[in-house]
Amino acid sequence: MRGLTLSAAAAILAGVHAAIDPIEIKGTKFFYKSSGEQFFMKGVAYQQEINTNTPQSEDIKYVDPLADAATCKRDIKYLSDVKTNTIRVYAINPEENHDECMNALADAGIYVIADLSQPGLSINRDAPEWDTRLYERYTSVVDVMAKYDNTLGFFAGNEVSNQPNNTMASAFVKAAVRDTKAYIKSKNYRQIGVGYATNDDAEIRDAMAAYFACGDDADRIDFWGYNIYSWCGESSFEESGFDVRTKEFEKYPVPVFFAEYGCNEVRPRLFTEVGALYGSQMTGVWSGGIVYMYFEEANKYGLVTVDGDEVTTNEDFENLKSEISKVKPTGVKRDAYNPPSNSAPECPKTDKTWTAKSDSLPPPANAKACSCMMETLGCVVNEDELDEENYGELFGTVCGLEDGEFCAGINNNATAGPYGAYSMCEPKQKLSFALNAYHKKYANGCDFEGQAKTTSAKASSEAECKDLVEQAGPEGTGTIAAPSGDGNGNGNGNGPKKEGAASGLTVPTLMGFASVLAGMAVVLA
Repeated sequence: MRGLTLSAAAAILAGVHAAIDPIEIKGTKFFYKSSGEQFFMKGVAYQQEINTNTPQSEDIKYVDPLADAATCKRDIKYLSDVKTNTIRVYAINPEENHDECMNALADAGIYVIADLSQPGLSINRDAPEWDTRLYERYTSVVDVMAKYDNTLGFFAGNEVSNQPNNTMASAFVKAAVRDTKAYIKSKNYRQIGVGYATNDDAEIRDAMAAYFACGDDADRIDFWGYNIYSWCGESSFEESGFDVRTKEFEKYPVPVFFAEYGCNEVRPRLFTEVGALYGSQMTGVWSGGIVYMYFEEANKYGLVTVDGDEVTTNEDFENLKSEISKVKPTGVKRDAYNPPSNSAPECPKTDKTWTAKSDSLPPPANAKACSCMMETLGCVVNEDELDEENYGELFGTVCGLEDGEFCAGINNNATAGPYGAYSMCEPKQKLSFALNAYHKKYANGCDFEGQAKTTSAKASSEAECKDLVEQAGPEGTGTIAAPSGDGNGNGNGNGPKKEGAASGLTVPTLMGFASVLAGMAVVLA
């Protein structure tokens, strides 16, 4: 480095990423890309005080564990002591720098699976949406993490549908999977899998697993994470139900692993399930698992207690260390592995326990289409009189008129359908579209007690805008093409025009408007 100042040399070194063999998927297994050896996760969940699937405002603070280099480096020693080769993080800040931590993890042979959401920007099971705000959040995480060879994959959702009455939310998660996979491809990033982490609910687990793996390859998950806590204390392969779960996934078409495990009904945790998970009864089906979790908190799942900079291991840690040191999972070499000719499973039919239709998904998030639509409106929300958090009543008013005809273009019902072309837009854009639809029918109808206002509509001279608006159709019931590029017009946006039927709409109601900042959900009952 002759001729460089020390600061300049340090700056160059800071941008160098540690060498680690990337993980790739073939069939139902993970492999090291260069060596071709099968990869089994020996993981630990690594993030404090986070929950990404409940209604929360965007200003809730969370600690990005990959942005705190000092803490990350401190903890690598303890993670390595329990043979960790994978950590799961539940929310990162894309505006932070992660180089130092990710490089240190790579040096230790540790990969990362990152959830794409954050508190306040996640798919809410009670008022589900997939919109341009969430798309921007998800793709910003992809942009930050794709450059690291030790990024193993992404979760598009975590336990979003967790019981029969909210299974419709799965349609929005699957749309997120589809769009995130398309984005990774459009940016020419290396192939990084996008999956989902599910809870273990007996009523919906079979339909859930089938739903996310059925249909077109472009829409399907790349891997399946199972949060399972049925092995408690001195249990067994049969008593825990691990034998049944293993049988159920024998012919599943993508890799499966435990995205969380470690029942704490008996403390200290013995982790006797480790021998089964990495033994001959399970390694033919499962690719390992991720222990929940590193930090001791009120829920008593921690492996260590942290006080300031001091880390104290507990009995759970020592038991896991003992059990994990005994296992040596035996896999297959990639070149000798012939994936089974498993076709995608049959999609589940809707019934009292499964409400997400399998023959359609929410439309791709296309911010360019939403902004183009706004240019054509002659009546919009009056932001001087109405704040976004107070949109609910006005939505209820305009969408409740004339059998919901003014909201056909923003319909977001995963069961009744069809989805409106603009259902993926931001709340202000969707409400403005509905107000304008009313105004088009009733020329003097742009007021709503001062909450709406007239504006100058214009036909865009931009060819892409013209095409997108034409695809949606005047009622917003057509199909807008998925964006290519970043979703903001940096792509061609071209695609087929397909008209949807609006005649089956009924009076809409607004669900869970407390979560409007995470995306308003208009649901036609």
